[in-house]
Amino acid sequence: MLKKLKKRTGQSTIEYIVLVTGVIALLILFLQPEGFFFKSYNRVLTFGTNGMEDMANRLATSRYDVPPYVEPVTRP
Repeated sequence: MLKKLKKRTGQSTIEYIVLVTGVIALLILFLQPEGFFFKSYNRVLTFGTNGMEDMANRLATSRYDVPPYVEPVTRP
């Protein structure tokens, strides 16, 4: 009876093989060039890159839009 209640410790090789196979299958599904994940990832990267470029262009041209410095009026 005591031998039947003995808990199993550690992972078997089969469990590791199943885990690695599952991870590889998910990578193949998600990283296909025409897959949904790949397209979404590229869309996010493009959106972020375009936003940074737009902000850099705004900053580069904004220094020319500043009016010239005017001396403050001093009151007697």
